[in-house]
Amino acid sequence: MTKQIWLNLPVKDVAKAKDFFWKIGFSFNEQHDTPSSTCMVVGEGHFVVMLFEETLFSSFSQNGITDTNSSSEILISIDAESREEVDQLAEKIKEAGGTVFAPPAESQGWMYGCGFADLDGHRWNVLFMDFSKLPN
Repeated sequence: MTKQIWLNLPVKDVAKAKDFFWKIGFSFNEQHDTPSSTCMVVGEGHFVVMLFEETLFSSFSQNGITDTNSSSEILISIDAESREEVDQLAEKIKEAGGTVFAPPAESQGWMYGCGFADLDGHRWNVLFMDFSKLPN
């Protein structure tokens, strides 16, 4: 049956989106780049996030683009290896022009994370989970 899964996100400007994500540490498979799309690779499992120019994305989805200023279409979560990595990524995000909407903080006594919006308003969550502190 299904062999792969990937995420498609609409962006206003592919080059600017690619530059933002590159600055915060993501990599790209440039074999799949076109003027209106790019292939971002996330994590050890090489999860693919395709960034498509909005009009091209709309032609695929045959639906309108969510206004990320007033609503969320998705929350994309990624892990971090330490609290320090969460803090460092939050700083990189600000420096690259993103918005940290939830500053790094502890949650439920065993998680530490932050929330950010990329240049197109898509919301992301970075989370370090210390399973040794997980309540029984």
